[in-house]
Amino acid sequence: MQSSNPVLNRSSAFAPGHGQAYPGAAPYGQQAPYGYGGSGMPPQQYQGAPAASRPMTLDDVIVKTAVTLGVVVAAAAVAWWMIPATLVTPAFLGGMLVAFAIAMVLSFSRKVNPALVMVYAAAEGVFLGIGSKFIAHWVGDSGIIVQAVLATMVTAGLTLASYKYFAIKVTPKFTKMVIIGTMGFAGVMLINLVLSLFGLSTGISGFGPMGLLFAALGAGLAVFNLILDFDMVEQGVRQGAPQNEAWRAAFALTVTLVWLYWNILRILAILRGGD
Repeated sequence: MQSSNPVLNRSSAFAPGHGQAYPGAAPYGQQAPYGYGGSGMPPQQYQGAPAASRPMTLDDVIVKTAVTLGVVVAAAAVAWWMIPATLVTPAFLGGMLVAFAIAMVLSFSRKVNPALVMVYAAAEGVFLGIGSKFIAHWVGDSGIIVQAVLATMVTAGLTLASYKYFAIKVTPKFTKMVIIGTMGFAGVMLINLVLSLFGLSTGISGFGPMGLLFAALGAGLAVFNLILDFDMVEQGVRQGAPQNEAWRAAFALTVTLVWLYWNILRILAILRGGD
């Protein structure tokens, strides 16, 4: 099942055609027809872990995700406490742009680079640390950060529990809806960013009613992406992806969890209002 998360989309280990698949997909390990899945591109096929590598396990994904998130938290703490006021804006923009650029590189890489994942995590941490500090100051209470972190953990945990307990089936229709929604959301946010560079404000990224609406939409989409990502990881483990692919899964989950945290933090800030 193809995830809306481009990281998992590009992975040969998590490619469509393994485990559950779109109609018309070839069985696991066989060549699927060109253009299958509606992408117009030949699907990447995975033939199993090489002899020199053991298959990826769920523990591998959990450990590497914890390491990646740990780097994000450490970098965020350094950015919060150590970056002087005169460098806050360039560091914030720099962290955002570097994280975005590296995310694109990792998303389209056939073989994941663990060192690059760590650089991404550090850049994302700088962005989150400065952004979180700004919102905490705007609200007038640093405790909102703890609340947002706990809410993110609870939301992710409930999503995973629902996925497993209710045996949620990630169907092609569900996947397509999430992909379209995510792409549409990203497009709107990109347009909003461009408009903001010219001094035009739509309120989408602000702290008013429009900002609350889009933060809620973003959080909802992040939850749906988590479901797709959980399904892709499960299929990767089941089909014997190489151990190194756990880094790709960790990166993908980090991207989604960071997105979820940021939108939950904005929701809490908007509901509480500025100091």
